[in-house]
Amino acid sequence: MGLPPAGLGALWSLLFLMKILLCSSLCPCLDPALCEPVAETRDFEVFVFHVREKNWLLYDWTQITTVATFAEYEPDLMCFAHSKGVRYVLSGDVSLKDIVDPKIRTAWITEKLELAQSQFMDGFNLDIEQPVLKGSPEYYALTALVQETTEAFHREIPGSQVTFDVPWAPNCVAARCYNYTGIADLCDFLFVMSYDMPPQLFTEWVAGANSPYNETLTGYDQFINLGINPKKLVMGIPWYGYDYECLKLTKDNKCILFKESLLDSAAQQVPYSTIMKQLNSSLSGRLWDDFQKSPFFNYLDTQGNIHQVWYDDPESISLKAAYVPKRSLRGIGMWNADTLDYSSDPVSKKQTKMMWQALTP
Repeated sequence: MGLPPAGLGALWSLLFLMKILLCSSLCPCLDPALCEPVAETRDFEVFVFHVREKNWLLYDWTQITTVATFAEYEPDLMCFAHSKGVRYVLSGDVSLKDIVDPKIRTAWITEKLELAQSQFMDGFNLDIEQPVLKGSPEYYALTALVQETTEAFHREIPGSQVTFDVPWAPNCVAARCYNYTGIADLCDFLFVMSYDMPPQLFTEWVAGANSPYNETLTGYDQFINLGINPKKLVMGIPWYGYDYECLKLTKDNKCILFKESLLDSAAQQVPYSTIMKQLNSSLSGRLWDDFQKSPFFNYLDTQGNIHQVWYDDPESISLKAAYVPKRSLRGIGMWNADTLDYSSDPVSKKQTKMMWQALTP
């Protein structure tokens, strides 16, 4: 028999009201409106990776547009971000061999979408840093994954954002031969990881900048020359550096590396907060390489071995950040926001403030 049209309409209205009440009761924010997804898109993106603890309380929220989390879900962070009009998005990856199967791919997307919805989040950052051969099944599966993830999130979470992390250049860096133009078209934008570039290699291994100026800008030129809209590119800069143990240090401050160790064991990643403390007791104080446009310094470890540390600071970051409006890129961001010292120490507070300010000089 069924209900008459009026009765059916009343039933749907009741179900809709129940859904609203259920969502409101699950919302962890004092104001249930803060559990609504952020719909506004700003002209300039400042994309921030959060990885641990409560440092986020001391971020520069006057700049941030997106927080991508690699930490456990924090309801307080979601509510706070939404109160500032800032998106709070999931981050993660998946085995490309697995998602060659469309059913597994769909199941993975569904799982991530449901997780984002249950946590009142605003999208997904795909951080897939796996080697892919051009034309391989994984190559096409990755492109399909980006398309299907974007379509699902946009459909089910109005105003949501799907982004994809890419290496510093599109020329098969680390064997990541992705469909860069296709992926850029299919998601909201690319976060370009302009760091972890290999040191100089001439006749020997020489320590060098993590994010050298010329190579960084060349990478963006290459993306744009492929036909990718600059508004689809966010510049990612490092808030960390690398500590190299030197086989020998030349008079002109070249740190010659152990050839047999290559890069994996020759360099240790160091957060900016630690680097600033090391700098105070270094042999050389802050030095500057004008070709790579990067600071560095030398120090002795407790065993008497010479080390050289290369990093980025407000000066080197500002130089690269100036390129963002010049080439009409979508914005800037960093890996990661928790490498700074957010303590009450006056010197550290000043250093931290300067690093945030360097994003938009």
